[in-house]
Amino acid sequence: MTLQQLSTVKRWHQTHHKRGLEYQLWDAMLTCWILGWMGLPAALLLAPEIGVLLCPVLYFAPSLYVRLRLRLHRRGVLRCDWLDSARMV
Repeated sequence: MTLQQLSTVKRWHQTHHKRGLEYQLWDAMLTCWILGWMGLPAALLLAPEIGVLLCPVLYFAPSLYVRLRLRLHRRGVLRCDWLDSARMV
């Protein structure tokens, strides 16, 4: 995902469902992304075995989450209105 797409989805959540579960899940995904991006140097120093594996997974957490939601949306299991806002459908 691009930074613009991350920002667009965040803005959509802020304007539509300020305190909903989906809003909190998206905040968690953004937190994972920042931890994966900024935490790699510290993880390499403090826990290289775990950090090398965990930080890349955290970095790609928003993309993986969007793919999962897109798949569930297309199957009709879960409705995701915010997918249109970032042009991911």
